[in-house]
Parts: sequence; C-alpha cells; structure tokens
Amino acid sequence: MPFFLNAKVRDLVPYEPIMGDFPVRLDANESFLRPDSVAFEEIARAVEGVAFNRYPDPTAAALTAAFAGYYGIDSTRVTAGNGSDELLSVLLTAFTQQDDKVVTFTPDFSMYGIYATLSGCEHMPLEKKNGQLDLSAAQGIRARVVLFSNPCNPTSLTIPAEEIRRFVRSTPALVVLDEAYMDFSDPANSLLHEVDEYENLIVLRTASKALGMASLRLGFAVTNERLTAVLRAVKSPYNVNAVSQAIGTALYSNRARVRAGIEQIRAERDKLVDLFNLVVRQVPGQLALIGAQANFLFVHCTKADDVVAYLKEQGIIIRQFGDFLRITVGSAEENTLLLAALQEFYGGESYA
Repeated sequence: MPFFLNAKVRDLVPYEPIMGDFPVRLDANESFLRPDSVAFEEIARAVEGVAFNRYPDPTAAALTAAFAGYYGIDSTRVTAGNGSDELLSVLLTAFTQQDDKVVTFTPDFSMYGIYATLSGCEHMPLEKKNGQLDLSAAQGIRARVVLFSNPCNPTSLTIPAEEIRRFVRSTPALVVLDEAYMDFSDPANSLLHEVDEYENLIVLRTASKALGMASLRLGFAVTNERLTAVLRAVKSPYNVNAVSQAIGTALYSNRARVRAGIEQIRAERDKLVDLFNLVVRQVPGQLALIGAQANFLFVHCTKADDVVAYLKEQGIIIRQFGDFLRITVGSAEENTLLLAALQEFYGGESYA
C-alpha cells in the first residue's frame, strides 16, 4: 500500500545552506574568529576529561553555570539545548496544542514557521513595515505564541526593549524572544536579565554567534522558574552531548576572551560599514544600507541577482533575499576582498 504524507510536511523543503568550497564565506553569520592556541589547549583538556562511555549530564549543570556566569544571571533559569533550533522545536511542541496560532514576522528566521507548522499550529506570519518590527500588529490576534528575533535576522535592526516590555505585559501569549545576535547590539535592549518579571517570556541565546562556536550546536533558553521546569521536563534527557558541554563550559569560563572576541567582531563591522558607505556614495541609487546592528549587514540592491552571481565568480558567498543582501562581517582581509569585488562590479573608484 502507498504511504501518503500528511499535509504539514507534504510541501516542506529542506533548509539548504550554500554548499561548496568558497574562499570567502559571508553567508551564514558565522564568526570569522577561530580559537587561539591557548583556547585550543583549554578545549583539548576539556575533551580529555569527557567520559565517552557515559551519557552526558542531562542538566548540563557545568555548562549552564558557565553561561550564566558570563551573563550574570541565575543558572537555575537556564536550559541548554542542541542549538537554539532544538529549543524552538521543543518549546513550540510543549507550549502549544493542535491549531493554536503562532505569530511570527517576516522577514525573520525562516525556521520559526517550519517548527510552528510541525507542531500542528496555525502559522501566522505578519509583514514588517519597511523592515521594522511592529509588535502592535499582533495585539488583536488570539495567539498562543509570538516569536521573533532581536536584533532581527536578516534585517540587522533592533527594536527598543521598552517596546518588547509593553507587548509582553499586554499579551496572554507566550513571547519567545530570540536574542542570538544581541551581543553585537546595544545590551540595553536585551530582556535577558528580566525573565523573572514575566510569566510569559522566554529568551533564547546561542554559542554560535558571540562565542564563535557554531560547530558545537549549543543554545540556551532563559526563563522564569515555572517555564524552566517545563522545558527541562519535556526536552530529551541527554540532549546536549558531553563534548559540546565540556568545550562550551571551558570557553564561557574565560569571560575576558569572549568579550574581546565580540569587540573585535563589532570593530570589524563598524569598519565594514564605513567602507561600504563609501561604495554606496559612489553608486547612488544602486545600494542602500538598511541595518548593521548584528554581525552582518542588510543591504538593498537594485542588481541583487547580478551582484550575487559576480561575487560568487570571485569566490565570495553572501545571502540573497530578493532585492536584499545579507552580508556577514568577515575578517579584515575578507571584507577587503568583498569591497574590492563590489568596486569592480560597479566600475567605481577604489575605496582604499
């Protein structure tokens, strides 16, 4: 007998990152920083201590303590996950029922809608106005969950914390606030330290961006005591492997190095913005910088298809969203290659 797929998965397509061997990868919002020799020594020592024949700590106690210590929060309010993606899937499954409404905003991280659909919910994406998040658009909707990122991926724009506070206080919905890129923005707009003030707020963070450890797949959900108890009860018992726990614990424990890495990325971003704006002025009407409040730039481009194709020919990969480009901040050398290629494409004068 034939097996028929159900409606919620029938038309789904896999998330497909750009594959291939390209010298300059500015497409995935990864950190351009690799661990230095001292960090590699710490990683090696951490891995040596892993009991590979045993299951990992189901509470990830040492990891969540190191994470909480870095951010100055209570570790009993932290749940570790196999990347923020796992946590999104778990919390949408746990806190919703069939046909509940999950509100997201577009553009935003594309997986939000997929996880909502797989949870059996009605996904309601609300269009942003000129790329800006307007939480008031969700006020009249009887949503079970409202989910969005701040700063936003892909627009690299941040909304003020007070706007989020007002919304959280005014809605009965669970508000899931994804702060994956907040380390690169103004910390005053974070609600990470305020989770105990609300019954309906979960803040997500990740080791992939600020820590520069995308390969570890470490995500964290920070929320009040009641919701933390639920998350810890419904997640898989051994969801974070012991190697990632050990390495993450070692790296988060060196707070000065983490902060230095973030500052280095922010500095390169600011340099890239300045140089990019030189190109913008040379080609009026062709390029416009929309946002740069994360570790990537969001750009409007009148020749987006041609620009992306040309950069790819030069071995440089970025992400395209229709007429918009998302450009990860790379190293100084990578950023130089990017800008030189843009200059060549537009036939402008060198920025150097």
